[in-house]
Amino acid sequence: MKTTAQRLVLAVGMLALASSCTSTPDTSSNIQQSPQTATAATSGTVSIIKIDGSSTVYPITQAIGKEFTANTKNNTQVQVNISGTGGGFEKFCDGKTDINNASRPISQAEMAMCNKNGIKYIELPIAFDALTIAVHPQNDWAKDITVAELKKMWEAAAEGKITKWNQIRSSWPDRPLNLYGAGKKSGTFDYFTEAIIGKEKASRNDYTASEDDDVLVEGINKDPNALGYFGYAYYEKNQDKLKVVAVNNGKGAILPSQETVEKSKYQPLSRPLFIYVNIWSNQNQGDIYKFVDFYLQKAPTIVNSVGSVPLSEEAYKIDYVHLHNGKAGTVFAGKSQFDLSIGELLRKQKEF
Repeated sequence: MKTTAQRLVLAVGMLALASSCTSTPDTSSNIQQSPQTATAATSGTVSIIKIDGSSTVYPITQAIGKEFTANTKNNTQVQVNISGTGGGFEKFCDGKTDINNASRPISQAEMAMCNKNGIKYIELPIAFDALTIAVHPQNDWAKDITVAELKKMWEAAAEGKITKWNQIRSSWPDRPLNLYGAGKKSGTFDYFTEAIIGKEKASRNDYTASEDDDVLVEGINKDPNALGYFGYAYYEKNQDKLKVVAVNNGKGAILPSQETVEKSKYQPLSRPLFIYVNIWSNQNQGDIYKFVDFYLQKAPTIVNSVGSVPLSEEAYKIDYVHLHNGKAGTVFAGKSQFDLSIGELLRKQKEF
C-alpha cells in the first residue's frame, strides 16, 4: 500500500498502545468475555445483527454482509439500512443497532449521547473515500471547479440568490443551476459543508437532498443543469450516467481517484470511512465479533471492488487487534480535520 496507509498503520498502532480513548472514562477497558467463547442468547436460533448509517459505507457493508450470510455455517442475519451517518448514530447510541456505518468520525454530541446511554463502541477505519463532484453528461462547460466556487455555490448566503451557472463563473452559460446533495443526517453533508464552507451544516437549503446516494445519481442523470456531490463509489458504478468535475484547492485541478486519494492530492474532499461496533451487545456478542472479524478479512477486496480506497493489509490487522482487545472509544476528539493525510491526523491526535 502507499505511504499514507503505512503511516496510518504506524500511527494507529502507536496510538493503541500509548493512549486511552476519549469517549468515556472507562473507554480503555477490554471485553470482559472473550468474543471467541461468547455464546449468543439466540444460540440455536437465527441471530440478527442490525446495521445502519452512512450510504457511502453501505455498499461495502452490504456486500460483506451478503458473503457472510451466504455461508451456511453462519446462523445469523445481517440487516443493513441507510439513514445517514447522523441518523445511524441516533439509533446506535440509543442501543437500537449493533454497528453504525459512518462517513465521518463520531461527533461530540454523539459521544455524549452514547456515554449517557452506556453505549461503548470500537472505532474501526475501513477505507478512504473521495467526495465526488458530478454533473450531467451533456454538461460541456464545467470541467473543473475551485473550492471558492463550491463555497459560493453552496453557502447559506447563496440560497435563493445564486441560481444560475454564470453567477459562479462568468464564462459558464446563463442556465439554471440545480443542486443535488446529501441530506442533513448524512455524514457526507457534515463533512462537505465543513470542508468547503468552513462550518458544519452551514449550507443553503434550496437543493434536492437525500441520504441515499442512488437518489442523487438518478436526479443528476435526468437533469442537464445539475451539479451534486456524493461518495466516489457511486460515481464508479455510474460513470455512464455522470460526468466528474475536477476540484482545484489552489494547487491545480485534481480528479478523484484511488491514486489521488492515496497520495493526499485530492483535498479537502478525501476522507476516512468507518464502522463503529458495539461489541458489548447483550444478546449476540459472539455473532457480532464473528461478523466484524469476517468484515476485516474481506474488506480489502470488497472496498476496492465498490470503488473506495482500501487500507493496507497491516492496517486491517491493526483493526483486528482493536476488535480482539475491545479497544473502545475514538481518536478524533469528536471532529473531522482536513488537508492532512490519515497518518498525519492520527499522529496529531497522539499529542492530546
